[in-house]
Amino acid sequence: MTTRDARSAERSAVKGNGAGRVLPPAGPQRVLALAQLSNSVGDGAYYVTSALYFTHVVGLSAERVGLGLTVAWAIGSLVGVPLGRLADRRGPRGIAVLLALATATAVASFLLVRGFLPFVLAACVYASAQSGLGAARQALLASLIPAGARTGLLAHLQSTLNAGLAVGAGLGGLALHAGTRSAYLGVFALDAVSFLVCAGLLWRLPSVEPAWVDRPAGRVDRVGRVGRVGKSPRDGRDGRSGRGSERGAAAGVLRDRPYVLVTFLNTVLLLRMPLLSLGIPLWITERTEAPVWLVSALFVLNTGAVMVFQVRMARGVTGLVTATRSIRRSGLVMLASCMVFALSSGVSPWIAGAVLVAGAVLQVVAEMQHSAGSWQLAFDLAPADRMGEYQGFFGTGVTVARTMGPLVLAALLVGWGTPGWLLLGGLMLGASYAMGPAARWAASRSPEQPGGAGQQEGTDRERSEGTRREGAQDRREGGAGRGTGGTRVRLASAGVAAAQGAEC
Repeated sequence: MTTRDARSAERSAVKGNGAGRVLPPAGPQRVLALAQLSNSVGDGAYYVTSALYFTHVVGLSAERVGLGLTVAWAIGSLVGVPLGRLADRRGPRGIAVLLALATATAVASFLLVRGFLPFVLAACVYASAQSGLGAARQALLASLIPAGARTGLLAHLQSTLNAGLAVGAGLGGLALHAGTRSAYLGVFALDAVSFLVCAGLLWRLPSVEPAWVDRPAGRVDRVGRVGRVGKSPRDGRDGRSGRGSERGAAAGVLRDRPYVLVTFLNTVLLLRMPLLSLGIPLWITERTEAPVWLVSALFVLNTGAVMVFQVRMARGVTGLVTATRSIRRSGLVMLASCMVFALSSGVSPWIAGAVLVAGAVLQVVAEMQHSAGSWQLAFDLAPADRMGEYQGFFGTGVTVARTMGPLVLAALLVGWGTPGWLLLGGLMLGASYAMGPAARWAASRSPEQPGGAGQQEGTDRERSEGTRREGAQDRREGGAGRGTGGTRVRLASAGVAAAQGAEC
């Protein structure tokens, strides 16, 4: 694909990701969205019924279920990186399909589990396959979708995810209402089938060449380096990454300290995830006079807002600068949300309910802003030839937040009350403002370091777009401005062309 063709495809994809569309445009984008929809329906049904299934049908104690799931997700967070690396080396489509099939098998095995040890083994397979599937799908998305369209597509996928979870939760609710063993078994069978459908949809996507390919001895690539026998990383376009990338691959993502710092800060911001499912319900029941049914209403409000507004919220995030700005704003809004939530204690039920709704609105705005910015950073700061490995590591933040978040939130909100809300908001604000310097540190790596070349292209593109806007403004202001603006545009375009020429 030529540079002009790539830019044309990117503009088309971005244009297709309009806020008014329920699904992205036809092609790989829509197939990815349908795959997300299929397995999220099964997941929604699984989430609302799994605890009662394992305790009432399988016969495990609640303590053993909690212990088994904690162990499983801890192992899943560890294997996400090597499974992502496997997707880089063997091709993300095939690995994603295999992991979707492995997830379906693990869910189906829950139907036969009747003891603690088999439950733990099945849960470990389930969590590991889920973690690896997330990394492989992100690598597949990065290989098929132009850089400028990825955040918009991820916003569509997030909306699709919430829609599927809502449908699945409704089906799970029917099983809970029936309360029979057959109803629970039907939910788990539905979840297994949903991942089979997901695997079939992923298989329909175009085949993607592995990021690591064999390179014959003595071969000279387009930038003049001489190849050696063995495996060599591709940069995700047409060129080859240099020896710096080979050293980085051997060392692993943990040696990339800037990216590790960005992932850590993102994990802190992800503490908002168990807020809706655990923190706010505990706060409502323990510290306020608000009706308990408000827990469900706030969940519906959050899910519906993400479905409707996430795509629109992500439209302005196109590069490093806009991503860090979006995350910074999310920290400010999250602080305001925590302060509003704190005001719901010690007032009448109706006032408490109104305050909680206001806090939930601010919280979902912060969530959508953070999501859009973090998606952009996760891709822009990762090396294109190791996208699966880096996405697997970035995704561990979700597992850590889900594992540690309940403990942190219970201690802060139930134990400390209003000061706990203020501390949580301050922690979110600090992490959001620290993300800017951390992302700039990661972006300052040389092109030979992990993530350097890919991030440089994204940064150059964003700067070029800004320069073109300035040039257009100068041309409107007069002749002198037109000359100066035109020169800036030509110089910026030449810089981007030179960078792309060296990499292609």
